[in-house]
Parts: sequence; structure tokens; C-alpha cells
Amino acid sequence: MRYRVTFVVGFAVGYVVGARAGRERYEQIRKATRKVAESPAVQRATQAAGEKAAELGKVASHKAAERMPKLTETAKSGAGKVRGQLDRIPGRHSPEPADVNGSRPVD
Repeated sequence: MRYRVTFVVGFAVGYVVGARAGRERYEQIRKATRKVAESPAVQRATQAAGEKAAELGKVASHKAAERMPKLTETAKSGAGKVRGQLDRIPGRHSPEPADVNGSRPVD
């Protein structure tokens, strides 16, 4: 149902924007759109959708807050691994200058 409504709205917007139907047809479409938007059924559906979106946003916020400590710990442990790998790159943090290709000169 949601996809059908999205398609119809997208089609109507595309028609209004892209069509060269003239001012009279534009005014007809605009009046019909206003009439639909002001209908009580559409108002109720819009309000219900807004309430559902707010509810889903709260649920997502709570889930994110619950998982944040785990994500933080995972990021810290992953950063330590990456830092260790970067320290092993030849020429990095070396007192000797690196060659053009990044390797240290052999003694």
C-alpha cells in the first residue's frame, strides 16, 4: 500500500512539473490536490504515520543507546589492531629516511 501511494504521489508531482498542459490544467490539478490533502481521511492517515514514525524513532534511539557501549568497545579494540598494523609499515616512525618505494635501506 505504501509503495502504491508513493507511486501515485510521485506520478502526480512528475506530471505537474514535467507536463506542458497549461495553466488551466495546472489549476485543476492544484485544486484536486488541495481537496485530497484537506480531506479528513488523509489528515488522519498523515497523523497516524507521523505518530508511527515518532514511535519507531524512539525505539531506534533506545536500541542505539543499548548497543553504544558494545560499539564503543569494538571500535577501541579495532583501532588498537589497526594502530599496531600501521606501526609495522616499513619507513613509518623510523629514524632513517625511507626510500622512494617506502622501504628502509638495508645495512
